[in-house]
Parts: sequence; structure tokens; C-alpha cells
Amino acid sequence: MRIAIIGCGASGLFAGGLLSQQHEVTIFDKNEKCGKKLYITGKGRCNFTNNCSKEQFLENTINGKKFMYSAISQLSPQNIIDFFEQLGLKTKTERGGRVFPVSDKSSDVIKSLQKFCSKCQIKLNEQVDDLHYVSSENLFKISTKKGVYFFDRVVVATGGQSYSSTGSSGDGYKFAKAFGHKIIPIKPALAPIEIEEQFVNQLQGVSLKNVSLNGVADGKKLSFFGEMLFTDKGISGPISLTMSSYINRAENVELSIDFKPALTMEMLEKRVLKDVQELSNKTMGTFVCSYLPKSVGKVLLQRLGIDIQQKVNGLTAAKREEFVQLLKSFSLKFKRLYPLESGIVTSGGVGLDQINPKTMESKLQKGLYFIGEVLDVDCLTGGYNLTTAFATAYACAVNMK
Repeated sequence: MRIAIIGCGASGLFAGGLLSQQHEVTIFDKNEKCGKKLYITGKGRCNFTNNCSKEQFLENTINGKKFMYSAISQLSPQNIIDFFEQLGLKTKTERGGRVFPVSDKSSDVIKSLQKFCSKCQIKLNEQVDDLHYVSSENLFKISTKKGVYFFDRVVVATGGQSYSSTGSSGDGYKFAKAFGHKIIPIKPALAPIEIEEQFVNQLQGVSLKNVSLNGVADGKKLSFFGEMLFTDKGISGPISLTMSSYINRAENVELSIDFKPALTMEMLEKRVLKDVQELSNKTMGTFVCSYLPKSVGKVLLQRLGIDIQQKVNGLTAAKREEFVQLLKSFSLKFKRLYPLESGIVTSGGVGLDQINPKTMESKLQKGLYFIGEVLDVDCLTGGYNLTTAFATAYACAVNMK
């Protein structure tokens, strides 16, 4: 069979290598090199999978959990690690199960995939402008500015719409729509969160560790523990990025920070009362530094209406109670997520109910397949999104008829 793959990223290269063992494969990409987004993955180190179980992978899948069950059953994260090891790439597992090349170079992952695709014809700098099915010929017609081509099967592996500088400009959605597929609205995922309050500008770059970011999204309670940081317009860092993937489709969002999640309200009340007694002659500015970074403490005191020069012994019981409440629940007014360009991955895409989860074949057009980020599947950080790319590519390639 003659097979076309549109997109030379992780899923496209992996599918190409598998399919080229038995078929004639041509990969088209608008970029000047393969795997352009892979180069920047994991800050250039390329966290290409997670050394986890099938169940753990599904737990970290936000949208498309049920859909991914078949694909991840066909290709496990351990299979992915073994695959790259067999290609000569030495790998290592770091905190949280994140898997990287020992070299810490994303280029080594790309070289391994290109080696795997040695039998493929790769057409770089060649954007696919049009794709349609010629029923009289029982073939797919692909048009580019450099020529017209005909194929028996077509695999769309164009990625999402985040990091458009890498070529992810949403071309796959256009092709899907042309064949009648519905597109779930595109949203940023794993993106920083903008908030309404202006004080964040004063806190830009301040990092908080061992805090909980709590939220309510359309009535559903959420809570994530770990590290976060303030940006010029809002919040970012691991737990903020995770929260973004859970709230990006919600209409009503409430957010708050628990600065002391290890302490119950009662425990914190006792500690604050003890500190008030022991530090009675200190200023509130000094007092609050026992609990928070100075700049964050200053903002908290401003919200309480307390001057940082006020003596601790002037703190009323009511204000002391408010202080404890704010330490446990410091509300943030949600504005929106940062733009799609800032998201690590794209949430939304080709609707899953029109795709066969075992094969990735379109239910609307025989011989047309969709793999990777173009699908309405997105996961948390930690190598899970690339695992999705490889697993969907594998399901497509090994089941193609």
C-alpha cells in the first residue's frame, strides 16, 4: 500500500517507521526539519514517556481516558522505553517516573526516530494544502505547492495548535472538518493561569513550595499540592499548570491557595496564638515572615487591612482569626488561562466518538486515520502526552488494513 502521513512529529515518525516495514510510506511536513516540537519538549531534554503502569497513565489522562484504554493496552510505557533502548538510545527514569535520554538531549530522541524511519520518503518544507478522497479512483489526493500525490491510506499527525512556531497551526482540524468530523473547541492545557488581582505584578517570580492550589470548576472540587510561582499576570508552576487542564472547559471557576496544607485549621490557630504571644513586640511585617515569603506576606496583610509596622500585640482576636483563615484559603479571582500559544499541549481537537479507538481510523471515511495531539486527548505533564502520541501511532500502524 501507498501511505501518506501528514506531520513529521513524534506520532508521525513513529507510525512511519512501523508502517514502512511493509508499505511504501511518504511523510509530509511544512517544517525544514523533523520533530520540531520534540526539540523543545522537557526544556530540550525530551521527557518522552513515563515509566508507569497502564492504570497510572489513564489516571493522568484528563480528556480521552476511556478512548485511550485500547491504545495504551496495545503499547505500554515500558514498550516505548524498550523500543528506544533497542534503537540504541540510553534512557533514565527521574522523579515522578519521567523518562529522558541519558544524554539529556532531545535531538537524540529525534535521531532515533529518524533512524527508525529510514525506509520512509520524508518530504520537508512541503505543506499539504488540500486532502480529499477521490471515490472513482478509491484513492486519497494530496495537493501541495510542489505537486499532486495519490495514496491508498492517509494518516493525519499534524499535532495541536500550541507552540505554533513549531508548525502546529491546526491544519489537521481543517482536514478533519473536510471529511465531516466535529472539532471539540480548542483550549490551552498545561498553561499558566491569569487572575484579576493586580498584586501579582508585585510578586512576579516569587515561588511557593509545599502549598495547595484549590479550585471549584462548575461545582467540582479540585486540589493540587506542590510548587507554584507568581507571574506578571497570574500564577504558573507545576500545580497551576495541572489545575489549568482541569478548568479550561469550565464556565465557573473559583481558586484559592492554602499556604499551610500540612496544618489543620485548629493546629494553625494554636501556632498563630503561640507566635502572637512570643512575638508580641515585633511588627506584623516581621511576624508574617514566619509563615510566608516577605512579599507574599505583605500582600496578605494588605488584604487584612493591617499595616506592616503595626505591633503584633495590637492584633485583635478577630483579625487573628481572619489571618488564619487567609493562610488556609487565600482566594484568587480567576480571569482566564494564558493564550493557546502558552499552553504546553492543546485541549480539544478531533472528536473521539467519530474515531475507532482500536485503530485510530475515521468512522466517517475508510482509510483515513488521526493520531497524536490532533485528537481530543490531553494529559498531565510527565511524559504522558508523548505516550499518547506513540500509543495512538502504534494502534494505527499495527491495525491498518
